[in-house]
Amino acid sequence: MYCPAAFRQNDLPSLHAQIQASGLAIVTSTGAQGLQASHLPLLLEPGEGEFGTLYGHFARANPHWRDLADGAEALVVFNGPDAYVHPGWYPAKAEHGKVVPTWNYIAVHAWGQAEVFDEPERLLELVSRLSERHERGRAQPWAVSDAPRDYIDSMLRAIVGFALPIRRIEGKWKLSQNRSASDQAGVRTGLATSNNPRDQELAARMNHTD
Repeated sequence: MYCPAAFRQNDLPSLHAQIQASGLAIVTSTGAQGLQASHLPLLLEPGEGEFGTLYGHFARANPHWRDLADGAEALVVFNGPDAYVHPGWYPAKAEHGKVVPTWNYIAVHAWGQAEVFDEPERLLELVSRLSERHERGRAQPWAVSDAPRDYIDSMLRAIVGFALPIRRIEGKWKLSQNRSASDQAGVRTGLATSNNPRDQELAARMNHTD
């Protein structure tokens, strides 16, 4: 990921927080199947290994997992909020006109090699924890145990799990840090007054650049 120093995020707790906040990750790798990308919900165990460990599962019918089983390195992308930056938000536009549009965004990239597994009890623990994470806070949260065990067993046979210790991690918080304070304030105001919730979310992140 191209990451100028002004946008680089090195704080591991902040990187982990963004991973936890991201709903769907993009797992990419290249191997015998060619260049592959799968969109998967993942769990992060921050305390496992130097940078944490990611857990998830593929559909068994998805050939992507076979490349990971063969030792292919994976790049996992976690996208945060992003927004178009209108040049008119910069006070500098009125001063000299030397401005152009850009895009602000937050992203985390993590690299590692995965251990692939298909033991039923280990898969059951994984899907149970994934469900608990995303059902948390609901008035009537669903649990894996709500479904008949024979049905769950058949579903477990249709997936393959993986554990991916993070060997390298990078974060990019592109939030107009390379602009003047007045231009940053203009972008923040423009995003905050937008009707797009993602614009508003990014404006809030500009107020707390971690």
